[in-house]
Amino acid sequence: MAERGAATKQIAALIAEDLDEEALARKVCQACVEELDVDGAAISVLPANPSRRTLWATDATALALEDLQFTLNEGVCVEAATSGVPVLVSDLARTSEHSRWPVFAAEVAERTPAKALYALPLHWGALTIGVLDLYRLRAGEFTAVQWQDLLGVAEVAALLLLQLRTRPGSARRATEVPDGEARRGTGPGVAGVDGDGRGNPELHDDGHPDDTEGRDAALSDVLFGRPEIHQAVGMVLVQLGIGPEEALARMRAWAFFEQRMLIDVARDVVERRLVFTEEMR
Repeated sequence: MAERGAATKQIAALIAEDLDEEALARKVCQACVEELDVDGAAISVLPANPSRRTLWATDATALALEDLQFTLNEGVCVEAATSGVPVLVSDLARTSEHSRWPVFAAEVAERTPAKALYALPLHWGALTIGVLDLYRLRAGEFTAVQWQDLLGVAEVAALLLLQLRTRPGSARRATEVPDGEARRGTGPGVAGVDGDGRGNPELHDDGHPDDTEGRDAALSDVLFGRPEIHQAVGMVLVQLGIGPEEALARMRAWAFFEQRMLIDVARDVVERRLVFTEEMR
């Protein structure tokens, strides 16, 4: 058996800790950034389901990439979730990637500084529990050692998530994050996304995120669950008399038509600024 890499060892050590899903996801993402030469990471669960939820994103760029994929229903995370195999895009500027996901690739280039994306399904047997998403600010592939370490991280993280979701009486607790940790997103900024919790925290002139409590709380709300999306799906299915899958598809289509993020459309629905009708196709 090959020796475990540094990131895998960090994750394997978590088996002795009493963590909830968010705390586990935070530690997995941070280990990847520290040991695998990536600039950011995120973990989502139930990625192919309308109930998809981002457990953690290390920074605003990672969060924006998650939101873009959920809004457009395409990209590395979506493909990894549906195919069950890793999806590695070492250079987003390649023409082949633009033809593979034309809208997503264009939006990533416009809204984020990411140049390479990687997604690994977190599965146990035939069950895909979630997806680990990573990005780099430069194009490039993993070394053989890094790749083996990353595979180990995905395997151990999937096992730990499965244990959390199947243990008797398990209940997710509110995650306590030390001051300065990744909940508020201190990584690279996202062009064109504002600081009200829908992506990039507002930046000071020196390029560092604003630390105000209001924006911290807003970004935290988006990171942990996006309940507005699920509430909006329920409202749209009542408005149109359709199922949840189609309601989500209608919301995605409207977000695409309006060139907005899905979370913003959901908030309009919840706050009754937007009512879906049969004519909105």
